[in-house]
Amino acid sequence: MPDIRLFGIRHHGPGSARSLRAALDALNPDCLLIEGPPDADALIPLAAHAAMAPPVALLVYRPERPRDCAFFPFAAFSPEWVAMRFGVAAGATLRFIDLPHANQLADGFGAPDTPPEAAPIDAEPVSEATEAPSDHEPAAAAIRRDPLGELAALAGYPDGERWWDALVESRAGADGDVFAAIGEAMAALREGAETDPDDAFREEAREAHMRSAIRRAAKEGFERIAVVCGAWHVPALMRHDAKGQATADTATLKSLPKTKVAAAWAPWSYERLAFASGYRAGVLSPEWYDTLWHHEGRVAARWLARAAALLRENDLDASPASVIEAARLAEALAGFRGRSRPSLDDLDEAAQATLCFADPAPMGLIRRKLVIGERLGATPPDSPGTPVEADFEAQCRRLRLKPGAAAGEITLDLRKETDLARSHFLNRLTLIGIPWGERREARGRGTFKEGWFLAWQPEWVVELVAASAEGGTVAEAAAGRVRVRAREATRVAELSGLIGTLLDADLADATAEVIRALNDRAAVSADVFDLMEALPPLAELARYGSVRSSDTEPVLAVVRGLVPRAAAGLVAACQSLDDDAAAAAKARIVAVSGAVALIEEPELKTVWQDALRALADQEHVHGRVVGRAVRLLFDERAITAAEAGERLRLALSRASGAVPAAAWIEGFLEDSGTVLIHGRELLAVVDDWLCGLDADLFTELLPLVRRTFATLAPAERRAVGEALARPGGAGPGEAEGAQGFDAARAAKVLPILRLLLGPEPARTADETTGDAA
Repeated sequence: MPDIRLFGIRHHGPGSARSLRAALDALNPDCLLIEGPPDADALIPLAAHAAMAPPVALLVYRPERPRDCAFFPFAAFSPEWVAMRFGVAAGATLRFIDLPHANQLADGFGAPDTPPEAAPIDAEPVSEATEAPSDHEPAAAAIRRDPLGELAALAGYPDGERWWDALVESRAGADGDVFAAIGEAMAALREGAETDPDDAFREEAREAHMRSAIRRAAKEGFERIAVVCGAWHVPALMRHDAKGQATADTATLKSLPKTKVAAAWAPWSYERLAFASGYRAGVLSPEWYDTLWHHEGRVAARWLARAAALLRENDLDASPASVIEAARLAEALAGFRGRSRPSLDDLDEAAQATLCFADPAPMGLIRRKLVIGERLGATPPDSPGTPVEADFEAQCRRLRLKPGAAAGEITLDLRKETDLARSHFLNRLTLIGIPWGERREARGRGTFKEGWFLAWQPEWVVELVAASAEGGTVAEAAAGRVRVRAREATRVAELSGLIGTLLDADLADATAEVIRALNDRAAVSADVFDLMEALPPLAELARYGSVRSSDTEPVLAVVRGLVPRAAAGLVAACQSLDDDAAAAAKARIVAVSGAVALIEEPELKTVWQDALRALADQEHVHGRVVGRAVRLLFDERAITAAEAGERLRLALSRASGAVPAAAWIEGFLEDSGTVLIHGRELLAVVDDWLCGLDADLFTELLPLVRRTFATLAPAERRAVGEALARPGGAGPGEAEGAQGFDAARAAKVLPILRLLLGPEPARTADETTGDAA
């Protein structure tokens, strides 16, 4: 009979990993069975590869539906990772024995709403990551939901994480008897536990498959078999040779649905390994556990020294004397609490008191960097992956962009070939659902500069895998994804937003297809506001897109087609609007007016001004919209000051009513503080209208005018009042009466202008003769 040992571990626990390593050294197994996806058995030897740097994760996915997937994260201190590396080094047979994800990811298996990360290695003893038991939840179900929490409560600890850390993870040495104790505890808990009905079948199938794998290894003649699994499963797996168990397991596994899956290694991060990320089997302090794993004998001094160095890097005081005092305080706290050495709680309190002087802000930095951590793993370059993943890695090497856990800002100079290629690459990633870079305001002058904030998330490897369904490279996948979005889009504005990113991503073929789709939608669209929302971004592209050397003529052609369509339906679209809809319509009208002015084509300007004039003549359109239409015409000199004043007088006459009058003047003067101060014509129009009112009408309209002027900043209202107080309503800086042009004063600025603008160009003989004439 083979010697079969079951080692119940806690996932991602350095104490479990240390005890497991000692137990494996003593047993020297010739077969190691590990809870994990059998679909990835072929990838186990890569765990010992020199380029493999945890934290990493096994990704199992359906090739035809890559987002149907499951992650299996490992850190250097994860017991399963230690078991894999031990088995490879010892030449033992290594197998994963959990239920294959070819079954678990198949349609119709178990509870369809179970999240992908809830099924594999991360499903066992959990505490704060799971939902807290409610007051009305049966005690048996609460035990299954949080077994460690039950044991912690009995021992007087606030939660299972701290209980396990104190008794297992932070203890000195490695005692193999801990596995027997854990098995007994879990057996007692399982006697009173209730399995969630949604999870019952999945758990039964998983444990049946693991028992079958143990029996199969025993029949193959292995002498010393080590089984590494989550502690919760130990009592169930001990029944692998019970009478009738094999028959029951076969019946459970019979006729399970199955699908095709693939597997790959992916980099992971400590941030994603933490509870805070929502990972069910996460731990509170991955970086702290890393320190426990690598520096067991001097963990307190090591951690406090790193904390002091971190504070000094951020220009905060942290002297060696403070570190020594913190170490002494941590040792004293551990002694008071009956511990053989300081725990994380002891070190946290010591650092708070001595290094941070009770300031919570530096402690937030320490906890983020040294408790949770920002470590990012790496996988070998020759490990299996999809074509898009390979292209992504090649592009990162070529452009000197390294995915990392640390975020940072970069500024690209689009005149440089490498920086332009980086911009194309980051925009393509955004199109396939990987917002690695977030656009920021570039520092410095010049439209050729582009700012980005880079922050990589390891789970985006799923999007890279999923993108393989659209093409073999990042560019092809981005183009394919955009084509799908273009076919599914129902609004013109949605397509116009795509065009800008496509130009930034340098995907000419896809841009042409989206422009065709936009023209097709616009030709049949009856939603005028949708057309208007599409215009401003397109106009900006047509005006400034040449910075990237992109061909913007097709975009300009789209603008030329959209403006007449929007103008033709403007009046009808603005009928019967309530206050909120009128405010939105006013904003769209202002945006389109700015877009038309940006294009600088007289034909488009005329078409749009005719539409505004028709809107300004409407009596039954919301006053806020009509008032802004009149104001836009006045600003563009399409109507005279006298005509603007007459329209203002009529709109605010006693016959119009108070509410429409208030809306009209609000639309006319909204956001106009600067224009009223520096544009004497607009201020004169309003002043002449107010001065021309009789006393009764002035008193009646005064609250409306006050409400409008109350939207201006106090400094703007004060400047308007000062301008009106001057003779003739002179603008700021103008003296009483016109002094005319002062040639001597103007000559003083000419030397500075020459320095700024460069030397005056040489004049031809004809120009000189013309001046003389």
